[in-house]
Amino acid sequence: MGDSAGDSSQNLREEAARMVELAKELQDAASGFVSNTCNEEQSLRQRALVLESNLKKLRSSIDAAVARGSIDRSVTEKLHEELYKAKYVLTDGDVASLLPSKTHGTFLKMFLGPINVRAMRKDVQLNVKKEYNSYKDRTAFLFLLFPSTLLLLRSWLWNGCFPVLPVQLYQAWLLFLYTSLALRENILRVNGSDIRPWWIYHHYCAMLMALTSLTWEIKGEPNCAHKQKGVQLFLAWAMMQGVAMLLQNRYQRQRLYTRIALGKAKRMDVVWGETAGVEGQLWLLYPILFILQGFEAYIGLLLLKTAVAGVVSEWQVIVCGMLLVVMAAGNFINTVRTLMVKLRFKAKMKRSKSRQELDQGLPPSNLMRGKQS
Repeated sequence: MGDSAGDSSQNLREEAARMVELAKELQDAASGFVSNTCNEEQSLRQRALVLESNLKKLRSSIDAAVARGSIDRSVTEKLHEELYKAKYVLTDGDVASLLPSKTHGTFLKMFLGPINVRAMRKDVQLNVKKEYNSYKDRTAFLFLLFPSTLLLLRSWLWNGCFPVLPVQLYQAWLLFLYTSLALRENILRVNGSDIRPWWIYHHYCAMLMALTSLTWEIKGEPNCAHKQKGVQLFLAWAMMQGVAMLLQNRYQRQRLYTRIALGKAKRMDVVWGETAGVEGQLWLLYPILFILQGFEAYIGLLLLKTAVAGVVSEWQVIVCGMLLVVMAAGNFINTVRTLMVKLRFKAKMKRSKSRQELDQGLPPSNLMRGKQS
């Protein structure tokens, strides 16, 4: 009986020792694999950097030849098209992870610390973008639902006077929303998205406005409607913003897919408030966007007016009014810039046929029905 127990104990010790050896062998193999991968990655990274540098030099040489008049314009267009294809492969394929990324910025470092949020695999980057788009779709409905519900309850249930808690809960949700959007957009930008800096700054301003509004004293009776005028105006703007967000998300996604298919955008690019859908949709969205921006500035000026007139003299009213005017002006400027790019693109399409038109045998007017710049 003792011999049997001793044999069993010895077998278990031998098995445990064998497991340790197997673990060490696996660790050595994994270390060798990581080392080889790092060396190969460094070699590929160097090749990518050299190729990117050569592309820039070749583009400069072409521009210099054009300036000297030693190259024909049609040849120049074909050369630039070929260079664009090479650049597109570098920036939108798996090679993009080997190129230097945009700096993380103070905002990401402040919230996440000095960690690297650049995804090495393209499928991971695209999943980040997919989740961001889904988040925008979900929050667009909430952006419309919350303020409209508060305004309806004010008329039907609260006798024209907002209670403190529901309004502050909504303002806390706005602070969470804009902070999460800013974080996601900064991460997308690090991973190669084309997000314009203004829209990230816009969300910084919106974060500050939401934080300020959290300290806004929601005064009640007497004369509740008069004292809560600023809150009512803010909720009216938010409801209109929700309508615009729903329209934008519906139209712009279709446009981005078209641009990616035509090689005019990268898969990590995102759609923005100043872009439109197909050509007919442009005439619908742009007026809505300009009206929204005008209404945003109007609300901001009304808030400032109520503060100056002494109707609602809290400092929060002044800060929110100024931020709304700044955001409206910034949105308007960026929308006009994008509209000018669209017009220049349409003019260029009318002057010359693109490669897609030659392949499909379509005139520019037909192709433009499925395009937007």
